[in-house]
Amino acid sequence: MAASYSIQRLCLALNVHPSGYYAWRAEPKSARAKDDQRLLGLIKHSWLESGGVYGYRKIHADLRELGECCGRHRVARLMRAEGLRSQTGYRRRPGRYGGKPPIPAPNRLERKFNVSEPNRVWVTDITYIRTYEGWLYLAVVLDLFSRQVIWVVDEVTHE
Repeated sequence: MAASYSIQRLCLALNVHPSGYYAWRAEPKSARAKDDQRLLGLIKHSWLESGGVYGYRKIHADLRELGECCGRHRVARLMRAEGLRSQTGYRRRPGRYGGKPPIPAPNRLERKFNVSEPNRVWVTDITYIRTYEGWLYLAVVLDLFSRQVIWVVDEVTHE
């Protein structure tokens, strides 16, 4: 009896009829809210599949590929409400800041890239590739005469 009395007082204070409250309690979620929950499940799945990298634009494109009809702003609103964000930037790599500067290696090639015999001049380069497992370091050694790959090294570091 006391609960019914307090509900009647709240309805009176909010200028709402008690039957409206009980109707709302019987069906608390609208069709739009139910569709938002279903869509949020698809959004979370797509976001987790991307490793937490995708933002609302790419997730919207994923949903469109699945045949879902929704707007970008709706996806952005649902992601914001759930706290899902795209990954922006990378962590700063630890390194030496200060101290003696490194001594550069001498430039023995001096931009003379035309070589007359094989296995006389080799050049190398290194690149970093971000993967789901960590950073992939890829180093390649080329023979300048034949332009063929002599040696390839790749290694994944887990950070």
